[in-house]
Amino acid sequence: MIVNYNGVGWQIITQRAHGLLAGQVCARWKLSNQPAHWVETLTATAEHDDIYNEFERDPLIDENGAPINFKATRFDLDATSRLMDMALTKSRFVALLLSRHIAFTHGEDPLARSFLSSLKKQEKKWMKEAGVSASEADSAYQLLEFCDAFSLLICQGQIPPENRHIEISSGPDGVAYSLSEIQKTIVVKPWPFDADEFTVRYETRTIKQLKFKNNEAFRAALKAAPIALTEIRIAEKA
Repeated sequence: MIVNYNGVGWQIITQRAHGLLAGQVCARWKLSNQPAHWVETLTATAEHDDIYNEFERDPLIDENGAPINFKATRFDLDATSRLMDMALTKSRFVALLLSRHIAFTHGEDPLARSFLSSLKKQEKKWMKEAGVSASEADSAYQLLEFCDAFSLLICQGQIPPENRHIEISSGPDGVAYSLSEIQKTIVVKPWPFDADEFTVRYETRTIKQLKFKNNEAFRAALKAAPIALTEIRIAEKA
């Protein structure tokens, strides 16, 4: 989960809500520049963080009783194995993209080394079964990573003030994209989407209690927290 302190309490954005936001960005990508296996790419982007279900998975709080931000979580073999099993029953191409994302997020974690090695050994087989080249898979993953980075900048409140620019990531075309906020509109340069502007939406929860005695107490508060829907306009020009 993504955890922000907003002065009122903990603002929580679940991993799956963040993934759905990434999927909304991906869905707007320019038709002429969409990678191979488009629907699978879109699906993998929206589901890339389905590994983490806060209603089921522990730990949720740290030693001080505060909610744990996603950056502080470690590799979980059981959860990651389940995610890959779900991907493999859907599409080899989806599995390829999620395999690359696991390597991207946990490549430096010693706990993940053996699992990542086993995934790497299977990728050639999956590419053959999916009928795609390594470059096609790489291009599609670059789009997933771009949309993931875009969503994280929004969800973590990292859009800089005063019209300053911040890099998002490189897209499947190798172009580096940046964004800025102008008059409550996120402006992306260069513009990679079909429409001149569009709106994305994501859910947040705010929990006023700052400390919890155990995971279950926090989970109960998370389930009971009111939902707020945030809408953001993204446009070529403000």
